[in-house]
Amino acid sequence: MPTTNPATSSATNGASRGDYRILIMGVGSIGSVVGGMLTRAGHDVTLLDQWPPHIDAMKQHGLKISGTGGEFTVPVTALHLYEAQAISEPFDAVFLAVKGYDTEWATMFAIRFLKEPDGVVVDFQNGIHDERVAAVAGRERTLGCVITISAGMYEPGHATRTDRNTPGFKIGELDGADTARARTLVQIMNDVAESTLTTNLFGERWSKLAVNCMSNAVAGLSGYGSAELRGDPVPRRISIQLAAEVVRVGRAAGHEIEPLMGLDAQRIVDAAEGRGLEAIEAEMAESGTRNVGGKPSLLQDVMRGRRTEIEELNGYVVAQGKRLGVPTPFNEAIVREVTRHGVGTLIPDPKNLDALSALLPS
Repeated sequence: MPTTNPATSSATNGASRGDYRILIMGVGSIGSVVGGMLTRAGHDVTLLDQWPPHIDAMKQHGLKISGTGGEFTVPVTALHLYEAQAISEPFDAVFLAVKGYDTEWATMFAIRFLKEPDGVVVDFQNGIHDERVAAVAGRERTLGCVITISAGMYEPGHATRTDRNTPGFKIGELDGADTARARTLVQIMNDVAESTLTTNLFGERWSKLAVNCMSNAVAGLSGYGSAELRGDPVPRRISIQLAAEVVRVGRAAGHEIEPLMGLDAQRIVDAAEGRGLEAIEAEMAESGTRNVGGKPSLLQDVMRGRRTEIEELNGYVVAQGKRLGVPTPFNEAIVREVTRHGVGTLIPDPKNLDALSALLPS
């Protein structure tokens, strides 16, 4: 496997936790869990977001974290966007944790607060946006982070972690190099969940994209949570087809796709083509029994009436498939089904999957 296991020490290249300043740009569920846990561990973290009730709740009551990582409330440094003008001390790292459609403006907004010349922007997003970040921040100041923990946020000031202490973060350079700055970030993120340095960032990105594409939009349309997506035969088989298309496109783009939720990528492709389908379904169903009731992020957006990331996830696969000549009928169909609803108008219902289930091989 093209990953290396770093030392698990929390020291950051000899610096104490408080010597390394972190700005989290975008404090949704993942940004909140990461910010809360890093702050609790003694790191110097500032949280910056555009949702006023969330920032106000954290200012007044602290940030509450619950779920599989335990329950606690921690005082945090939380700022509204307009309050960033008062930041006077630069940051060693900006964790960019905004929605994919906010990538460029958020990167431009945040890089003014980076230390020169060594500050870095860490792409903490779903989807594949590293080159978009690098186009604004510069490749020499951009790293990627693939997130495999899960979380939800359904009220201001309170985030819930929903994974069961899975390996949490895979951090890498865009060119696959093994660098001291990437290892420093791995050590820091070990205070949230077990983390590794990867020399195959884009192979990991496409693997995570496949996971997102097989669950997020299916959940948003149907209302199913993560466990139901794996336990019910119809969404499970749709998910397999969606993921197989992502793997085919990623491979056509020249990437070695890492395992998806512990499943070899080729097994997913084979299952979509009818080979070993029952075994894959059984493993997915069993993994669903270990889920603690989490809801994929796109479903959370639908529940809150927010714009979804369908174009940045399944839509990205469709666009790349067209560029590379790889058919993506299931991803095309799910993009069509989600986007035919206006922002805030989609009502989740299993019947919304009918158009996709009709495409399943008999």
